[in-house]
Order: sequence, then structure tokens, then C-alpha cells
Amino acid sequence: MTRTSWWAEHAWLPTGVATDVRLEAQDGRLTVVRPHSRPREGDVHLPGVVLPGLANAHSHAFHRALRGRTHGGGGNFWTWRELMYAVTRRLDPDSYYALARAVYGEMALAGMTVVGEFHYLHHDQAGQRYADPNAMGAALAAAARDAGLRLTLLDTCYLAGGLTGDGHLPLDDVQVRFTDGDVDTWAARVARLEADVTDATTRVGGAVHSVRAVPRDELAAMGEVTRGRVVHAHVSEQPAENLAAQMFYARTPTELLADAGLVTDRFTAVHATHLSDDDVALLGEAGATACFCPTTERDLADGIGPARALADAGARLSLGSDQHAVVDPFEELRGLEMHERLESNERGRFTPDELLAAATVEGYRSLGWDDGGVLEVGRLADFVAVRTDTVGTVGSKPGQIAYSATRADVDTVVVGGRTIVERGEHTSLGDVAELLGAALASVREHQG
Repeated sequence: MTRTSWWAEHAWLPTGVATDVRLEAQDGRLTVVRPHSRPREGDVHLPGVVLPGLANAHSHAFHRALRGRTHGGGGNFWTWRELMYAVTRRLDPDSYYALARAVYGEMALAGMTVVGEFHYLHHDQAGQRYADPNAMGAALAAAARDAGLRLTLLDTCYLAGGLTGDGHLPLDDVQVRFTDGDVDTWAARVARLEADVTDATTRVGGAVHSVRAVPRDELAAMGEVTRGRVVHAHVSEQPAENLAAQMFYARTPTELLADAGLVTDRFTAVHATHLSDDDVALLGEAGATACFCPTTERDLADGIGPARALADAGARLSLGSDQHAVVDPFEELRGLEMHERLESNERGRFTPDELLAAATVEGYRSLGWDDGGVLEVGRLADFVAVRTDTVGTVGSKPGQIAYSATRADVDTVVVGGRTIVERGEHTSLGDVAELLGAALASVREHQG
């Protein structure tokens, strides 16, 4: 039985920002959350404003190898994708582990406490299974555990090479390592993965890569085998996806997923950029989640999704860093609001509480951690202390700290009552920049 206690000058509670807050945790859960309290002997003093743990609801860890190397030219999502595919050609379980551990370490330094890894890099470069068919997933789980993060491994079904108006394309020589061949084989592998997971900080969810990569008949099968599980899917990230789906199926991607029974309150539509009004209504009526990744969506020139319309329709919103061109939850949070301002010519499209909920409790919920993302007795003891005395944050009101803070202002990160970041340094990984440098150099050396 482990018990730890903290005291914070300010903390963001479900009722709003409170002052002089004592927190106690036992066995990874909050047992005391008491505002207007004096610190006691033994309490750890947390600087600034304490926020609930920040959720990264959509990650592709290996995309981090592209940061600062794919932004200088022209093109679009589809040309960027070819560069992304090149990274996959040389990754194996060992190099994947090293890269993901460093990337998750970077997330921890930025204040992220749980990550949803959208995982489709399953097999070797020739599409053959490793001796352990879940070796790549196990590498991700080990990396998150070593970095101190909670992980929902969103194991992804990927069966086709794309979709045109004439139908689905065969897999190319890169995509063969993504596929299990059919839904039943995918489900059997995932069941084995779930059985092998013994770490309480790791959970297994499901994902449909997209309606481009999973034909309609297989979507129906996915609806059956994933029942009760959180399921994510890339949805309408590009107009070309919508056009192909309309031409071949006479349905939008959202409609195809809904027809298969996948659009429920356990479903997350990632990006959800180019939705019709009917799509928005479908997601809202289901109480589904839309995961926006603002820094990626603007980097790839994807467009601005209908976040406010989705929220008004009843959908929930979460946030992810996706390709990790930026790993900063405050930038994603602000992006949700700022993109809406550009579209609407109005400020205050979301309240500070709504933005924080997207970054915390809704992200946790979308990843199957319904007991996280809130500073409340009985919830997971996951939280982040953000300094208010830095060049960027000094003078900010505690309730508006998310508008001024960046990842550099994160002082302390606690997951399950265990401190993984202290005074801006990772407590177990050491120099995360050095780890990133070594992992990236290895990937690029193998790329040639």
C-alpha cells in the first residue's frame, strides 16, 4: 500500500480552479482532493496550477522521425504519406521500441499522461509474422511502460491498399506489413495480445485504419468483433476519401462506419475534417468522440474540421498530436479554439473548461480510461503541475493558463501517484533529447 500527498496553490477541479488544494493518493488513486487546506508535513509542494492528466488520444510514434524533414517543400497529405512510408521500411521491434520510448518520454515532458497509439505496423518488411505475432505491439507497450505513461494500444485493422471510384486497391509492398489478411485473423491476433498484457497501465483497443483500408463487408465484421471495445478510425481526413467512398459506395465514410455498427459512444472519429451535416448528426446522436489533431491538420494542409458543430450536436471532443510535428498538448488545445476563430471570425468558441475537458477527461474516456482525467476522489492519480512564473506564463490568471503555457512550462507530471517528471526532467529516462537523437539516427542509418 503506497500513499503520497501533495499541496498546490491552484488546482483545476471539476468545479473550476480552486486554491490551496491538498491531494492524497493511495495505490494510484486519489483519496483526498481538498481545497482551502494548509499544507502538512511531508506534502510535496506543486508549483503553479495543477491540471488533470493530459491525454494524447491519437499517436503514430514512428512519425516522429519526420519532424523537421518534410515541411520545407510543397505537396499535400498524399505526397507526405510516401515519405512516411519510407520510415516504416526499416523498423523492427528493437528500433521501434527505442524510438517509441524516446517519443513517449517527450510526451511525458510535455505533460501527457496517457497515449492512444494507433498501431498498424504489425509484421516484418515482407509482411511475414514475427515469431511473436505481436512483437511490434509489445515493443510499444514496453516503451510506454518505461516512459511512465498509460497506453491504449489501438491495434489497427488494415486490409486494402486504398479506395478509388472503381473499388479497393491491392496492398503495395509497404502496406503488406500492416495487414493480417482478414478481420478474423486480425481479431485472433489481438485477442492473443490482450491476453499477454499484464501491466495495469496498458489497455488494448481496436481501430479501423479508414474506410479506404477496410472494405465495407469487412467493416461489418469489425462491428461484430469489436463490440464493447473502444474503436478509433481515421475519418474524412481528405476530400479524396469522401469522393471515393461516394463514388464506389454512394455513402460517406461516417455512414459506412455507422452502417457497420461501429459508430457508438465507444467510437472515436480521428480528424473528422470534411464531414457532411448528416455525418455531424450521426456522430452527435451516437455520443461518439471526434479527435482533432490541430498541429498535424494544419501541417498537412488537411483543413479545419467542424469542432463546434460536433460539440453542439452531442459529440465529444478529444485531442492528439498524430504525426508529432509538434508534441505540445497546450498547442493542440489552443489550436482547437484558434481554428474555430479563423473559420467563424468569432472568439470564445469554446470555454476554457471545454478546452481542458477535450485535453483531459474526454481523451481519457475515448481511450477506455473512464476513471481518469479529473481531479476527484476515486479517480486515477494522474496530474500535471504547470509553472506560472516563467517568461511565458507570468501574469496569467490560473483559469487561463492553458492559453499561455507551453510544454516548456511543465514542471511535474504524476501518473498513478508516481512522479515521472520533476522540475522539468524525466525521473527515469534521463536525457530524452539524447534518447531521441540516438533512436532517430538508427532509423535514418537503416533507411539509407
